Amino acid sequence: MSWQEERIDQNVYSQGDPDKWVYSTCNICSVGCGCYVAVKDDQIVGIKGNGDHPTNRGRLGPKGENQWQANQAPDRLMSPMIRNQDGQLVKASWDEAMELIVKKSKESMEKLGPNSISFYSTGQGFLEDYYTTAKVGRAGLRTHLLDANTRLCTATTEFCLLQSFGADGTPASFDDVDETDVLMLFGHNPAETGTVFFERVMDRKQRTGKPYLIVVDPRETLSAKEADLHIPLKPGSNLPLLNGVLNEILQNGKLDQAFIDSHTVGFDKMKESIGDWTLEHAAELTGLPLEKLRKLADVLGTCDSLVTTTLQGAYQSSNATTACVAVNNLHLVRGLIGKPGSGPLHMAGQPSSSANRTAGGVGTYPAHRNPTNPVHLKEMAELWNVDESTLPAGPEKAIEDIISLIEKEKVGVFWNIGTNPMVSLPNRERARKALESTFVIVQDPFLTETSSVADVILPAALWGEKEGTMENADRTINILRKAIEPPEGIKSDFEILLDFAKRMDFRDRDGQPLIQYSTPEACFEEFKRVSKGRPCDMSGITYERLEKENGLRWPVPDENSNGTPRLYTDFKFHTTPDDAQTFSKDQLTGRALSKEDYTEIGANGRAILQPTPYVPPYEQPNDEYPTWLTTGRLVWHWHTRTKTGRSPLLHMAAQHGYVEINEKDAADMGIAEGEVVRVSSPRGEIEVPARVGTAVQPGLVFVPFHFGNLDKKEAANALTIDLVDPLSKQPLFKQAACRVDKIRKNHEVKEGDTLESIAANYGITADDLRRANHIETPYEIQMGISLEVPASVINTPIQPYLPYRNKM
Repeated sequence: MSWQEERIDQNVYSQGDPDKWVYSTCNICSVGCGCYVAVKDDQIVGIKGNGDHPTNRGRLGPKGENQWQANQAPDRLMSPMIRNQDGQLVKASWDEAMELIVKKSKESMEKLGPNSISFYSTGQGFLEDYYTTAKVGRAGLRTHLLDANTRLCTATTEFCLLQSFGADGTPASFDDVDETDVLMLFGHNPAETGTVFFERVMDRKQRTGKPYLIVVDPRETLSAKEADLHIPLKPGSNLPLLNGVLNEILQNGKLDQAFIDSHTVGFDKMKESIGDWTLEHAAELTGLPLEKLRKLADVLGTCDSLVTTTLQGAYQSSNATTACVAVNNLHLVRGLIGKPGSGPLHMAGQPSSSANRTAGGVGTYPAHRNPTNPVHLKEMAELWNVDESTLPAGPEKAIEDIISLIEKEKVGVFWNIGTNPMVSLPNRERARKALESTFVIVQDPFLTETSSVADVILPAALWGEKEGTMENADRTINILRKAIEPPEGIKSDFEILLDFAKRMDFRDRDGQPLIQYSTPEACFEEFKRVSKGRPCDMSGITYERLEKENGLRWPVPDENSNGTPRLYTDFKFHTTPDDAQTFSKDQLTGRALSKEDYTEIGANGRAILQPTPYVPPYEQPNDEYPTWLTTGRLVWHWHTRTKTGRSPLLHMAAQHGYVEINEKDAADMGIAEGEVVRVSSPRGEIEVPARVGTAVQPGLVFVPFHFGNLDKKEAANALTIDLVDPLSKQPLFKQAACRVDKIRKNHEVKEGDTLESIAANYGITADDLRRANHIETPYEIQMGISLEVPASVINTPIQPYLPYRNKM
């Protein structure tokens, strides 16, 4: 264990001590920190870390420490709402809201068929919610249109694992980070997106000097500042980097040939696909010095142990799945997998996006079953006691596919659970127009931007007000106990789904109710039976064990198992055709392969070394839009700020959207710090203050995507392109072309004007005016000259959060 000592972080506001502390898990990011919920007078009044939990030993990040404040927000929804004939949302009873949903669902099925109802859920729900969504959706409604905002976040995790290993489930775990000699963070900025994980890394590094830290990121992020080797590649060049480095490793003979021969297939095709990728060619496309690439190839080719993490910088970029497959190839050719301190650790962004994939709430069937394999469909039909012919089959439909189906008038009901697509989807104007044309249900604790297109709103319970399990990024199943009852008139997502199934009168083939469980724990017990014998086998897990043992990593096949710290220690992979979660996809086009195609690969329990062909980014800077745009997250906020924006501390730490510009570009364009500028792309525009510095490289700007108020022009996703990776169907948020323009007025200096008087007239400071006009002294202005006046200037300080530096 990396942590040498516990540190109990807590944030409590109450008169006197809490009445009780209730066991739980942080519901913010995918690290899965153990915690306790503070309860006073039947209200949640705070949180503290669990010192016994191995993931965090009591530590919490800033978002985790403040998540409970959303429960107390004064603007929580307390009753359902229905949009009336005048277009206004008005309060309604649960019966009125649910009966309208049932009516619209039946109408849609009758008019458009069963595959006309779509569920679009969250990565912040519980495994029991996702499994129930899968059962209600596929066996009840018989729809295959199940997706979640995990598609935007970490779909590429799943698909790169399927391509290489035949099943979901990241091979390495956080334990391996504690042991590895080299840690490569590839497009992963945990100093802001998973603060406790990064603190764990730095705790070990400060004590032992290990791991050697490589950070691959175009920006000089907080994580990159701590790197032994920062690789600031150009946007869109992840795959050229990996292909060049891997080819160099092969050319130098730094590979484990015995492992390749015994435990993989496809080596020759993979080698051929990267044969032209010299380091010189990679340097040309990445913009990196040749000596830096040689250093990277040397470290990765000679280290005795390696853990590689990936996140949005890899998943939301061009060639996303192929680049992550290249990471898998690197580990396979060097034999650095299934061993302590080694393996790919493809991260998840949200606290339970992994559980959504595991439980079947998105593309595949529950427990990693293949929706195109008749054998797996037959298994599910038997487990659910339904006719096999009624279960929808075929490749998954992602959210962008669903938007297209809505535009074609093939979706009658869009049920949105716990996510905010009007801020989070790319090219959001297109998405808004689509959702305005169908019947939309929004299930959320608050009115969000997506509420503007809702026909029915269902108020849902928050963290601490419901019970269930989550799966974090390294396959750990955690439990969250209910600390308090939700406010009167509010139901949990689980209860709402059960109510819907009952009102729809879904039945199995014996005429019994399709859903026969009524509590989350009973649902989990059913899922255990569904998982038996599958890669994610949870047969040995109970709610009691999860609390007693502070989580367990699947597979846990029986009650004597203590979980599985790392996968594939026997070097046997899930690639036999009737074990595999997928029959794979063509690595270039994303075309789904048939069972015959997959059988022909001949893996049969061996890992697949896939070819990694490179396709340049579709949209690149040009004369009209000369600058790269990338988007991402801040340490102080989570997704669209539905919860974190309701914490006073988090809101005050980062109140505004902004655009980050390199100081050289800002000087060339004459842009002053804090000046509101216009950022435009072929899809839209925003007007946000400029933050000038060196964090982004010249020719690149960064916009945080958290801010999306419909009344303001600050949503990053007004700019982003709605192209997707051909394999994972994850949108390419990290690369688009944009233009940055000043928004200024001209002021002709008149007699008696001073910098101070002019600035005051326009509501800015004299320093702002001086910087905007490159004036060194106030004596440089003369009557008759014209000054440029910024439309406005907004100070956008971002508070630092660097707890791992406390001991330095």
